Amino acid sequence: TGVVPFVALLLLQRPPVAGRVLLVTGSGCPSHGLCRSNVQEQTRRQVAVLNATAQELYSLYLKCQGEPFSSEADKLCNPAGIFFPAFRINRTSERKEVMVAMYKLFAFLNTSLGNITRDQEELNPMAKELLERLHNTTKTTRGLISNLTCLLCKNYNIFQVDVRYGVSSKGKSAFKKKQQGCQVLRKYVQVIGQAARVLLPHLSPS
Repeated sequence: TGVVPFVALLLLQRPPVAGRVLLVTGSGCPSHGLCRSNVQEQTRRQVAVLNATAQELYSLYLKCQGEPFSSEADKLCNPAGIFFPAFRINRTSERKEVMVAMYKLFAFLNTSLGNITRDQEELNPMAKELLERLHNTTKTTRGLISNLTCLLCKNYNIFQVDVRYGVSSKGKSAFKKKQQGCQVLRKYVQVIGQAARVLLPHLSPS
C-alpha cells in the first residue's frame, strides 16, 4: 500500500468529535495527484480481504486471551455497550454517502486496531500469529483509508471527514483491555460483511 495522504494522517490524530463532512471546491482538494490509476480496483481488493479475514482475526484473538473469554465470548464480547460508527447505509444509498460512511468506519477501525495491538503486545507478547494478523489488518486498513481519501477528493471534492473515535484502553486493567478488544473485533465482524456488500457494487467497473 502507498503512503496515507497527509489529510488522512491529520484526521487520524484528531480527538473524538461528532462526524461531519466538509465540502470544498476542487482547488482545495490536496490528494488528486496521489491517486493511482487502479485505485478503485485496489479498494475493492482491500475491502474483500478485510471481509474475508475478520472472523479469523476475532477467533484467534479469543483463543489467545484464554479463559473466561474462550468459553464466555457471547457474554463478555457483546459489543452493545461500546461506541462504533453508525452504519446506516444500504445498496440504494448514494455513492458519495457510501464513501463517506466507509471512511468514518475504517478510520475508526484503524485507531481501534492500534489500541488493540498495543495492548496485545503488552499482554500477549508471545502471540506471534495474532500480532502478525493485527499488523496486517492495520496495514490493509491504512491502505484502504488512503484510497478512500483519493476517491472522495477526486470524485466529490471532499477532503475532510471528521471521525469520532472510541475510548482508549490506556490505564484499564488487563481484563478490561482484553474485553474492549474482543468487543470491538466482534462488532467489526458484524459490520465488515455489510460494508463489503454495500461498497463492492459501487466500485464495480462501469
